[in-house]
Formats: sequence, C-alpha cells, structure tokens
Amino acid sequence: MSAYPPEKAGQPGSQALPTRTTGGTISDDEAVPDANPSDTAGILQERLQAWKHAVGYIENYFTATEKVEKAHAKEYEKVLKSISDPLKEGHHFDQSLGGIAGMFENMRSNTQGIANSHLETAKNISGSVLPILSRLHAEIKNKSKELTNGAAKGAKSVASARNETQKYIEALGQYTATFDSSGGKIDPPNDPYLLHRGIQYRLHKQVLEENNSRQDLIAVQDNFQSFEVHVVQTIQQSMSAFLQYVGGQAERQKAMYTDMTSTTQRIPQEFEWMNFLHRNGNLMIDPAAPKRSMSSITYPNQDHQSIKPLIAGTLERKSRALGGITGYKTGYYAVTPSKYLHQFEDDDNFRKEPTAELSLYLPDCTIGAVSDCRFNIKGKDASKGKVGTAFQMNHEFSFKANTEEDAFKWWKVISEAAGAFNVSSEPPSAASSPVSSRNVSGPPAYAEKHAPTVQTQGLAQGQGLASAGPQGGLEKEARSAGSGVAPQSASPIGSSTTATGETGKGTAL
Repeated sequence: MSAYPPEKAGQPGSQALPTRTTGGTISDDEAVPDANPSDTAGILQERLQAWKHAVGYIENYFTATEKVEKAHAKEYEKVLKSISDPLKEGHHFDQSLGGIAGMFENMRSNTQGIANSHLETAKNISGSVLPILSRLHAEIKNKSKELTNGAAKGAKSVASARNETQKYIEALGQYTATFDSSGGKIDPPNDPYLLHRGIQYRLHKQVLEENNSRQDLIAVQDNFQSFEVHVVQTIQQSMSAFLQYVGGQAERQKAMYTDMTSTTQRIPQEFEWMNFLHRNGNLMIDPAAPKRSMSSITYPNQDHQSIKPLIAGTLERKSRALGGITGYKTGYYAVTPSKYLHQFEDDDNFRKEPTAELSLYLPDCTIGAVSDCRFNIKGKDASKGKVGTAFQMNHEFSFKANTEEDAFKWWKVISEAAGAFNVSSEPPSAASSPVSSRNVSGPPAYAEKHAPTVQTQGLAQGQGLASAGPQGGLEKEARSAGSGVAPQSASPIGSSTTATGETGKGTAL
C-alpha cells in the first residue's frame, strides 16, 4: 500500500504546502511540522534581554542622578563662597540680628545645609537604591542562562530529531517512485518497507522530544509570568527608595530656601538706614542747606586781566568756500588780551563746551580797512594747534558788523592788537581785498618810482569792484612804504574813537 496520496510525487500541486501555526501549537497531521520550539525559546530569551536592558536604563538614570547630586554639592560650595565672611564694607550694616548682616549669616548656614543634603542624597542612592537594581540585574542574567540550558537545549534536540525523520521521509519518497518505475525490483536496504519502519521509529522519537520540549516551554512560560511580576515589584521598590531620598532632599532644600526668604522678609525696611544715620549722622548732608549756585562760586584767577575780552559780541563772517552762495553767517566773536580773535557759535558757556571754531592770532594777520560795516582779516586759523596751523595757507576772512559804528569799534580793537605794521588803510572790495599784502617792515626791493595811486574807486563804488588782485595790493603797500607813509596814519576812525559796552554790537572791555 502506497504511503503517498493519489497524486504522483514530484508533480506540481500534488501536495499541499505546509503552513505554520501560530501560538506554538504543533499540527497532528504533519510528520515534520513547521512550528519550531526554538522560536518560542528565542522570543522568551529576547524578552529577558529586553528586561535586562530596561533595568540597565533605570540603573543608568540613578547613577547619573547620583553624579548630579555630587556635582550639586560642589556647586553649592561655590555658591557659599560667593557670600564670603566677613562681608566687605560690613561696618555699614548693623551687626545685630534682624538686619542685613543677620540675613547673610542665615544664607550661609542654609546654603551649607543644602550642599550637605545633596552629598547625603548621592550617598543614599549609591548605597541603598542602586544595589536593589544590581541584584535584579543578576537575577535576569541567571534566568537567561536557565532558559538557554533548559528549554533552548530541548528545542535543539527537537530540531535534530526532525531532521532525521525528514531524511527518511525523503528517502521513502525516492524509492517508492523507483519501485513503481522498475516493476518492484529494488535493493534490500532501500526497500520501502524498511524505510517506512525506520520512519516510524524516528517519528516516535521525534514526538517524544517535541512533547518533552513542549512541557519545558510551558513550564518556562508559566514561570515567566511570576518572574516578571517579581521584576516589576523590584523596579517599583527601587523607585520608592529613590523618591524617599531625592524627594526628602528636595523638601529639605525647599525648607531652607523658605527660611532664607522668611528671614529676609522680616527685616524692617528702614532698619538699616535709621541705624546708619544714627552711626554716621555727622557725615550726612543737611537737606535744609541751600543749593549751590554759579554766582556764589569763586576760584583762583577768576578776575585775572587775561580772561576779560577786549571786545566781544556778534559779527557776521562770509564762508571761505561757499561765501558766494551762502553769504554771511552770524557768530559770537571775542578779542582776548592774548591778541586772539576767537569765533564761537554763541556765548552760551553751559549748554555745551565753548570750543573756538576759528582762532586768528592778530599779530600774524593783516587787517583791512573798514568799508560799509565790513572789514577783512588775512591770516591762518590757529584753532587746530601748532601742527594743524603749520600746514595751513593764509586765508582772507571777511567780517561784517551790524552798523558802521560797530565795525569801527571792532576794527580799532583788532588793529591795536595786531600792531601798526599789520593794518591796511584800504577798504575791502567785492573782487579782491587790499589785505592781500603780507606784513611789511620796510620798502621792498621791487618798489616802483612813480607816485602812489590814490584810492577813489573803492570809496565811490563800495562792494561793486572786481579789479585789483593780490599782486595789486602788494604794489600799493610797496608804494606807500616807498613814499614814507605809515600804513596806519590814515585810520578811518581817528584816535579819539573808543568801543562801547554793548554786547550785541561789540563790547570793548
């Protein structure tokens, strides 16, 4: 009787493909089922690894917390050093309790307590919490070894028995086909009858191994439930111990901070100030004393003759670069006893630093005559210092007073400060100024022999001329010098003219 079904062996679709059952159940109608006991043992082994790693994570967390607590203890030692004892300038505070000095003493005491509490918590974690997890870790490792030596070894025996059975089943299929094709002639060892009996023997042995392995795995599964309950209970125990130490430390730290805050809040707000006034009343300012004023302040040399200007007031000056476009700009000017003509934006000494925008050293300048409230001065701006002045060129500055009378007052004071040789009697013109000549102390070598030119054009046309240039000014001065006429002899204001004390129009002091 053939052991095969009606379909021919080896033909497609002759046998249904085996299917793997779920849940580790072995089918009764298959000689070599696909369900492998090692799969059950493997997943249980993998679950133990998962628990071992989970416990390891908790151990790492507790270990890291222990290190943090130790670090906190060291950091709070640094915090304690920040409020050193004795307190700097501590004599300013009342040393009795209830004040700032007592507050700092309380802060030092509580901060030291916080540092000690962190150190104590670290010791409790390492000595009481971590050993619980270490023991649990060892139990999981032992359980893994037990599974490997028991159920896993039985699964290997089942796999070996199934391989032997599978070999005989394949041999039976091969030689039954040979029997059909050869008409029943076959070698004795390969007789299908003998092979079938060999399959029965090995299949019986395989079933015994499978049943033994199944019982072992069932026992392991049942034991796993109770073991995992033990694992969870141990983890809960470790967390409770951890909370006891860490939570207790947090409560103590909160109590210490609360004590520091309460001590600070109990300080009367005027306690320190009233005691300070009591100790240092002789050094405090009397609120009833009058305020200081500029009029009552004196200082050395505030009445020295060199600080009083010879004349001061407002003038208008034409810009050197943009004079033809912007015209004249008003400024505050002063001639000092040091023979400087200083220009300022205004006469305010308090709003901003009164820095001179222009400074002309009059003895080094050439002064032009007055014409229609205007006069010119040619020289170098000395406001930039010696270095800045050394690289500057001579420039001609055109000034304008409010009235011709004021112009004469300014011209007289400026001329006296400049000196007789630096004053020209020719009035300024629109095109060029007679102040273009340099300081002349004697007749120049190029003086001409013909009679000097009489100035009529400038007096008749005022500012409307545009004829003589700088060279013409030099020739006129040279002619005057050659004829023996003093440059200041024709002063337009005369020797009896004096400056008035009006601030807006020019003040001679």
